[in-house]
Amino acid sequence: MSDLHEMTALAQAGAVARGELSPVELADHYLGRIAELDGELGAYLTVTAELARSQARRAEREAVAARRDGTRLSVLHGVPVPVKDLAQVEDVRCTWGSAVFADHVSDADDHVVTRLREAGTVMLGKTNTAEFGLPCYTENRLGPPTRHPLSPGHSPGGSSGGAAAAVAAGLAPLAHGTDAGGSVRIPSSVCGLVGLKPSRGRISNGPLRPDVTGLSVHGALARTVADAAALVDVMAGRMPGDVYTAPPHPDGVTLLEHARRDPRPLRCVVLRDPMVPDAVLHPDCAAALDSATAALAALGHEVEAVEMPPDPDIVAAFTRVWSVEAASYEVEPGREGELMPFTAWLRRTAAGVSAREYATALSTFRGLGQMLTDLLFAAYDVILSPALAEPPALIGELRNDEDPAAEFARMTAFMPYTTVYNLTGMPSITVPLTRNAEGLPIGVLLGGRYADEALLVSLAAQLHRPGTTSTTSTTH
Repeated sequence: MSDLHEMTALAQAGAVARGELSPVELADHYLGRIAELDGELGAYLTVTAELARSQARRAEREAVAARRDGTRLSVLHGVPVPVKDLAQVEDVRCTWGSAVFADHVSDADDHVVTRLREAGTVMLGKTNTAEFGLPCYTENRLGPPTRHPLSPGHSPGGSSGGAAAAVAAGLAPLAHGTDAGGSVRIPSSVCGLVGLKPSRGRISNGPLRPDVTGLSVHGALARTVADAAALVDVMAGRMPGDVYTAPPHPDGVTLLEHARRDPRPLRCVVLRDPMVPDAVLHPDCAAALDSATAALAALGHEVEAVEMPPDPDIVAAFTRVWSVEAASYEVEPGREGELMPFTAWLRRTAAGVSAREYATALSTFRGLGQMLTDLLFAAYDVILSPALAEPPALIGELRNDEDPAAEFARMTAFMPYTTVYNLTGMPSITVPLTRNAEGLPIGVLLGGRYADEALLVSLAAQLHRPGTTSTTSTTH
């Protein structure tokens, strides 16, 4: 079947469960597309063909046994799911997007990978990422940059740019990603995908590099809200030693089930202007927001605009914590020169961050979460904003190797909406609704109360339903 990659992940899983599709056939189909197309795209850093075929054969045996015994399989059983190269897979290369770790091979699985194995998914390989997941593009020193499937001169965003490019180009049906400042949602918006960042603690961050700040979470990139919800469902769950754990969804119902339900009429607040000083909303992104606002109103939801003033203290706090995250990677003496200039600058910045400043920065994040809870979520159910302040960037446009501080400011202006949900631990999801005059996707962002992903996926699925909005912006 030449059109297997046009099927949703859930449709693929259903065909596997009914015996209409072999996981081996499915894995071979994607491995063939990767071999044919990824040389130009650069979505994968490592392709694990042998592991994928072994897992696919096992999934096939389990599917046969399930049909014979009348038992139920995982909702994504037999479906290929690549893993971003910031998560570790036993006996597979893990570079963290850095030339310094080009030859590193992991000796254990991260918990999220354990969950994916238990769900019967098939790992095609490790997707490309920015170095240590720090910038919002996918360019590193391991090879050529990852390219946008619709426009090779453009970046697919980052840091989960390889995952987004793989899904958008049909080199995977959906993909795992990580998100510490927008790294799932930025490339999803850029590539016309759904990007679901769950609440802090929904998916285990252990055991190998647990994030004590709570900024980073595992998430899902997919072509439909239901697929993204299903992937978060199979990756979710508490594990021993977790620093954070999220409470169950309402009534114990899965996210996938919520994605198949329309929400009640909701009160939605629109945050149009960036909360970052000097960030400017591009007309293409404003048009996408207007389209989503009109669509929500047409669906029967109450929509009201509110202004939130920019806060430079939040940017300063994030800079301090982000620099310490960059410095947390243990680089052998003498190899610092192999790091990207932006990474090296952040690590130097971290040397000037005192323990008191670091603690104060984390307190600033907690205060922001309390403010949103008290001021916005006391009156509204969902926050709607642009996903990004600008359309997709050209490759190299966001980098500034000569002045990494200017690069940081440039990226902050490009992505001023996503990071707030990492600072607060709240969930958010990008919904692809429009394209600009160049044909490039422009997404919008929905945010919700802590642990209320269920409401977000219900609304996102309703908003993403075919025919809800226009697919083309009229701006130039």
